[in-house]
Amino acid sequence: MAFLEVSHIRKSFGNTPVLQGIDFTLEKGQVLSLIGSSGSGKTTLLRSMNYLEIPQEGTVSLNGEILFDYDHPAALRDEELRQKRLHFGMVFQSFNLFPQYNVLDNCTLAMDLLAKDQAKAARQRFDQTAVHKANQEIAKGILDRVGLSAKLANYPCELSGGQCQRVAIARALCMKPDILCFDEPTSALDPELTGEVLKVIKSLKSEDTTMVIVTHEMEFARNVSDKVIFMADGVIEEEGTPEEVFGNPKSPKTKSFLAKSLESI
Repeated sequence: MAFLEVSHIRKSFGNTPVLQGIDFTLEKGQVLSLIGSSGSGKTTLLRSMNYLEIPQEGTVSLNGEILFDYDHPAALRDEELRQKRLHFGMVFQSFNLFPQYNVLDNCTLAMDLLAKDQAKAARQRFDQTAVHKANQEIAKGILDRVGLSAKLANYPCELSGGQCQRVAIARALCMKPDILCFDEPTSALDPELTGEVLKVIKSLKSEDTTMVIVTHEMEFARNVSDKVIFMADGVIEEEGTPEEVFGNPKSPKTKSFLAKSLESI
């Protein structure tokens, strides 16, 4: 049984089809890179996996449990939806940090709110100060892993783009997601800052972290991925190992895309 199973996802915006029956599986600890030209449906697929977009058809299952059944849509309460989304940690291309909070608080805010909600649901006593201190220690450890232990008190405006993205990665990791999702994590960065973010993402692979990465960094995708999916016109045009997709592509569309992408490296 696959850890993540995405089945027959279809999504249209008005009369424009964006995803036309997407199926793939991913094993626990694997890294999947989604590649393709702009408008091929990569980001929409990523957002559909955790209900940020609502497809017209399809299912998303995790560890044998159906999380989202778009074939039989149900009205999910906000609390139910939040719980289901916790399985996925999202890292966006534009960081989405809170400018009014420092680095440490950006990482602990969601943790504190989740702990409060869980205590309320279980009708347990909630010691806000103790929980916050415990979450701070967790966040400090993760921020140290991404090389930001010296920036805990800094605000986003005081950080480089690469540092902001590393905070966003740390924030996602703090929630202990089953799958870490990246949407073009380096597209908003200058070339000299791209390397530091890719290095952090690559380090997570050695920690058995399951990841889905939308990326335009072809060499990175080739080196870090267990599986690569090339999307074109809302379908999976080609799927395989990095060796298969990059080294021996079968589809003319894949060959054309890679020829143009790799020659610019």
